[in-house]
Amino acid sequence: MDKKTIVIGVIGADAHAVGNKIIDLTLTNHGFKVVNLGVMVSQEEFIEAATETNADAILVSSLYGHGEIDCMGLRQKCDEAGLVGLPLFVGGNLVVGKQEFEDVKQRFLNMGFDFVYPPSTPIENTIVDIKKTLGID
Repeated sequence: MDKKTIVIGVIGADAHAVGNKIIDLTLTNHGFKVVNLGVMVSQEEFIEAATETNADAILVSSLYGHGEIDCMGLRQKCDEAGLVGLPLFVGGNLVVGKQEFEDVKQRFLNMGFDFVYPPSTPIENTIVDIKKTLGID
């Protein structure tokens, strides 16, 4: 079976690199082909990488609290680029201040993300959802 390709990166002006490396290593160890764009990644860079690699999913991380602003419009841009239906995963510290996660999650789902994870979610939890979404046993 071909390895599934996952594009990962830390969106916006966020320079948090440690979690990104952990996600990369863990996905790789679970048999995924990882295209790691690193930190301070624009929406356009995610889309270009997903298009060029024929990616199976995009996983966006954000730790500095501005994920909601950074992620607005990503689904629409993916659709416009021909990536209609490409699964979008997002997690981390997505908003500034104390907000109910269910409210934050609903806003991201409304933006077109398929899965939204609260801060400190183990990447293994996300991998379960990725495998289910991509039809991997």
